[in-house]
Amino acid sequence: MQRAVDTVLAVTKESVKTFTYESLHNIVRLINGVSALLLSILPGKASILEGIHGWELRPTFRGPRLPRWMENSGNNPSVAQSPRRLQSLKDHFVQRATDRRHGVVEDLHLAIEFSIESAFDYVHKVAHSILSPADTLGSVCRWFLSKLSFQNDIPSEDFVSSCPTTVLSDKDPAPSERKSSFNLNTDARTCQDVITELGYPYEAIRVVTTDGYVLLLERIPRRDSRKVVYLQHGILDSSMGWVSNGVVGSPAFAAYDQGYDVFLGNLRGLVSREHIDKNISSRQYWNYSINEHGTQDIPAMVEKIHDIKISELKSNQSDPEEESNNDQPYKLCAICHSLGGAAILIYAITRRIEEKPHRLSRMILLSPAGFHHDSTVVFTVSEFLFFLLAPLLAPILPAFYIPTRFFRMLLNKLARDFHNLPAVGGLVQTLMSYVVGGDSSNWVGVLGLPHYNMNDMPGVAFRVALHLAQMKRSKKFAMFDYGSPAANMEVYGSPEPLDLGEYYSLIDIPVDLVAGRKDRVIKPSMVRNHYKLMKDAGVEVSFSEFEYAHLDFTFSHCEELLSYVMSRLLLVGPPSKQMQRPKSVKGKRKDLQVKTGK
Repeated sequence: MQRAVDTVLAVTKESVKTFTYESLHNIVRLINGVSALLLSILPGKASILEGIHGWELRPTFRGPRLPRWMENSGNNPSVAQSPRRLQSLKDHFVQRATDRRHGVVEDLHLAIEFSIESAFDYVHKVAHSILSPADTLGSVCRWFLSKLSFQNDIPSEDFVSSCPTTVLSDKDPAPSERKSSFNLNTDARTCQDVITELGYPYEAIRVVTTDGYVLLLERIPRRDSRKVVYLQHGILDSSMGWVSNGVVGSPAFAAYDQGYDVFLGNLRGLVSREHIDKNISSRQYWNYSINEHGTQDIPAMVEKIHDIKISELKSNQSDPEEESNNDQPYKLCAICHSLGGAAILIYAITRRIEEKPHRLSRMILLSPAGFHHDSTVVFTVSEFLFFLLAPLLAPILPAFYIPTRFFRMLLNKLARDFHNLPAVGGLVQTLMSYVVGGDSSNWVGVLGLPHYNMNDMPGVAFRVALHLAQMKRSKKFAMFDYGSPAANMEVYGSPEPLDLGEYYSLIDIPVDLVAGRKDRVIKPSMVRNHYKLMKDAGVEVSFSEFEYAHLDFTFSHCEELLSYVMSRLLLVGPPSKQMQRPKSVKGKRKDLQVKTGK
């Protein structure tokens, strides 16, 4: 009888599983089909989706396709010369091929399976108890006796003999606490994980700004190298963007393989709110504009780089006279993207106004922010609404970010589903592209990057967004407007914020400007605006365009762009002597102090 019941329960369980799984899969197929239908009637989808590989409408329950740099790792000369790095690549390949990240659909699948198994296990125990009353009565009696022996402090011999025991070995001299953890199957790898998994050295450096923000400066070190490159990310990004394409397609690894000491900067603006004041409020932490990126964050990181290189190269100075005459025995080139480009320009100009060394030998700016008046209708409407609602939003919304771990985890998992359900991913990609003016960057792919995880995620301060809106409305690359002539006078020494374009004559190093013809976030015309002002100011500047969208400069594997950037790095010469300040600057405040809002 027991065998027959077990057979019936097993068949019923498998039938319930099959029915439930098929129902879930049919719902997923329906969602994917509706998304495909909506996608087919949306205008302009062809140009938006052209950068997404592996396009298909059929849903798949598999991991995402491996990046090109993993598939072609055997063709990389630097890898072929390093057996250790080749082994690391193989290990990394296996780790990615057995990727255990789950999306929401996969989690539902596992939850349903767990629930069905648990329910039928309970039913099986109940049926066994009913069909075997003798065994059930014996189990109840043993349980009752064990409880009675504990209550009377009389150990039962049978019970004690049945208790499991553990013998500590020499290798395990003390018991350790077992920490239970729930695996949420999300990708929370850091930039350090990516770098070390690929066999490169890594160093993390904590940098504290003068206004108390704690920044993470990451490094792929070549301690004896006199060629140094500093890479700075843009808005809603982190250092992960410079290594996300792996060995073959990432600027950070390409520069290291060419003999550079590589530093990866991270601007303030993470939901973890790293600050020397552990009790800092959300409103206090997010109270900054792009000014602080250029006058606080970058100076702190560049000076830390300078201190490190001076310390490491000091022992290599064989000639005392050379050491005394050469204040900077290394060459520092900055590669910056989007908002990072605007921040590095603010840094270089304000350091010249303050008559302080900027340490830079060259700037390579990839689609730099600063000018935004030539933009799409979407950005124009957004700017109008932002200024209209700013007085209401400012007191209640210090920044734009996802505040809870649950919703950050949900976004990370949904990004996985967007890969498994291409029509849904294509629809989301199209809608997101509409929001950013039709830019064809792989926005869905970027959401799947590890730094968009449940533990931490980049955010945008309200004042940073307001600062960008001010630049668009004024049609100038200007510093933050504090809202009144008195406030601006206190900070800048003039009733208006500094128009940085008027100070391009202070730039005393070569600048390479790069624009993307498909970029709808910062159009090529806006990058040309930088170029024209610099050219008129006598700056040694170059301008190039590529067939890329905004995120292609860091996220996509663009060999043409990477070759160009490396060719510009090779042009870096010794640090030039600081130019004298023009007469037009003599009357300005010598020591520019930008308000931090503290």
